[in-house]
Amino acid sequence: MGGSIEDYDPDRGIYGIEHATERVAAAVEAAGRLDFPFTLTGRVENYIRGNPDLDDTIARLQAYERAGADVLYAPRIPSADEIRAIREATSKPLNVLTGPGLSVAEILEAGAQRVSVGGRLAWVAINSMAAAAEQLRAGGALSSLADPAQIIEWLSA
Repeated sequence: MGGSIEDYDPDRGIYGIEHATERVAAAVEAAGRLDFPFTLTGRVENYIRGNPDLDDTIARLQAYERAGADVLYAPRIPSADEIRAIREATSKPLNVLTGPGLSVAEILEAGAQRVSVGGRLAWVAINSMAAAAEQLRAGGALSSLADPAQIIEWLSA
């Protein structure tokens, strides 16, 4: 089991580092009282909330590490160099959200120990459904409605 503590609120924006760290510490304390293993991720929202400040991101991740987070996460780190900088500044496992800019191999080589896809697989599926619907509406080819034999095979395995 596991969960993450984010440092952002839609109404208040990115929390101050002290408040955010207190939240992580409180979650670590609560997780420690559970009667089963729980992995707590300290999540820095800077890059996805309009504050792509590497120094602040590192300072926050270091604070969450000191507060006891098991995994560190800053979604949408845009480059391998920034992943490396975070990796060099922290010691806990680093989670990285994939995107079209870096391959999984590049992310891992830069130092991530965990790779997430977030909602991207769902968006790929939605885009495929939209493309098929466009074909149907236009009265064109229905190649996007190919036989689902491979999926049927996967589901019956």
